[in-house]
Amino acid sequence: MEAAAEAIATTQESINARQLLEALMAREKLGSTNLGDGIAIPHCRFADCQRPVASLLYLTNPVGFDNQEVDLLFILVVPEEETRLHLELLAILARVFDRQPNAQDLRKARNDRDLYEVFQRQVAEALAE
Repeated sequence: MEAAAEAIATTQESINARQLLEALMAREKLGSTNLGDGIAIPHCRFADCQRPVASLLYLTNPVGFDNQEVDLLFILVVPEEETRLHLELLAILARVFDRQPNAQDLRKARNDRDLYEVFQRQVAEALAE
């Protein structure tokens, strides 16, 4: 999550990576965001966030996450006041990651661009339902 927080902070000048990591960890202490099957969606609402921002990571070396191995991490950060939007985005992610073939397709991505395109297609399919 540290690498994801740093990646998000490099694209959002209002976000401090260390503070974001602390917010993500604090949220995780409230309840695990591990969905099982190697997927976790750490997320939080964050005061310094101006608009929703996310990072999708496929880890070639899975990490321990709530006593399970995780290789797909989707980190979501939304503005603190955007409670409804936060829940809507989480619902979309749940639909995408609930489909076992989707996780397998993401794991087959050859590079960052391919990962992004596969995920974009999966989101579009989930929204079309």
